[in-house]
Amino acid sequence: MQYEDALSWIHGISRFGMNQGLERIEALMELLGEPQKKLKCLHIGGTNGKGSTAAFASSILEAAGYRVGLYTSPYLIQFTNRMSINGQDIAKERLVELVERVKPLVERITQDPALGQPTEFEVVTAIAFTYFAEESPDIVVVEVGLGGRLDATNVIQPLVTALAPISLEHTQVLGDTVGKIALEKAGIIKEGSVVVTEAAGEALEVLEKVCCAKKVTLYKLQEDFKVEKVSGSLRGQALNYYGLFGNYAHLQIPLLGDYQRDNAALALAAIELLGKRGFQVSEEAVRKGLAATTWPGRLEVVRRSPLILLDGAHNLAAFQGLQRNIRQNFAYRRLILVLGLLDDKAAEEILQEIIPVSDHVVITTPNSPRAADPHVLERITNRYTLGPVFVQEKIPDALNLALSLAGEEDLILIAGSLYLISDARQLLQDPAQGSGKLENWKVGK
Repeated sequence: MQYEDALSWIHGISRFGMNQGLERIEALMELLGEPQKKLKCLHIGGTNGKGSTAAFASSILEAAGYRVGLYTSPYLIQFTNRMSINGQDIAKERLVELVERVKPLVERITQDPALGQPTEFEVVTAIAFTYFAEESPDIVVVEVGLGGRLDATNVIQPLVTALAPISLEHTQVLGDTVGKIALEKAGIIKEGSVVVTEAAGEALEVLEKVCCAKKVTLYKLQEDFKVEKVSGSLRGQALNYYGLFGNYAHLQIPLLGDYQRDNAALALAAIELLGKRGFQVSEEAVRKGLAATTWPGRLEVVRRSPLILLDGAHNLAAFQGLQRNIRQNFAYRRLILVLGLLDDKAAEEILQEIIPVSDHVVITTPNSPRAADPHVLERITNRYTLGPVFVQEKIPDALNLALSLAGEEDLILIAGSLYLISDARQLLQDPAQGSGKLENWKVGK
């Protein structure tokens, strides 16, 4: 089997759709020898900010000298990004070898009428946990895929659980209120763990009840630990952290956006609690790890003249935070929005949020079978803007148009699905790449 064959098999599973439940992943873990039980984990859930929090935490732990596994989803550049150790993606050859071992087990489970076909995420999670168990990192930072209670990652027993902000998402699956969704997210809370969270309001009330019922200590942002902004620029921002057991002044993070300060604080609180469970981290490691954190595609500056930002906002709360950060933290003459969404998103609410702050809108199609019809988005967009709206179904064409519209004092914001962000990022970094050549790309700062 070649790498492309392995990916083809993995992605081919998606045609069977999504099927929630832990029965299949538990059966697969049993056939693989329960690799998840060999892992020490930090489990990170929530709606927005899971990936950034995982990136901060893993970078700090690595700076402290630990060998750190990181499991996240989805990937931005290539599939192997999803599982790494100390910043090194799993080797393609190793992934192939693991797929060859897991494939017959998946087929065996599929033949059991009581279980049925494992989902793509379940299979990838099984591969990741097997990889980490065999590589024996000191700790693995695990990002939840969808929800929590029935998510495939929920077979682990974490040392610490962190929950980022919780808001409406995947309402057809997780529930139609923040409270219902929070209850699903809280499903990763287990007895014997300890929990830190950024959640507020109704979501926090749910977490408090779950933690009380399970006799688990819950630490809350703004109550038990706090963060404040010191300064910010296009290169990053400085913050003060007032923690559970100590304070840090003038910490530097390279990620932009007000919400990244809260995500950094959540990661720091989790690190403090890991320190009580054997993972000691010095102040030097905290500073070095935060400053070295990378998490591309989230308010990422890829050019400065004109200013071009990439942001993988994927739901209403993310777009609300995005437009707030754009208005408050960036100076520009006109905003040229390049937008592409998936068809399972609340398009009306998202467009109502982001379109009024945009001067020109270019709608395109993310490279996904679940991409929203750009002409449907165009009709919705026209209800919220008097400015021009363009449809360019191919991403290179959309970027070329945005570049032709922009002056040096303008801001091009490329936002929406990570499928769009991934392709746009590669094109902007390598304009001559394949058939996606950017004709109007000019050398700038």
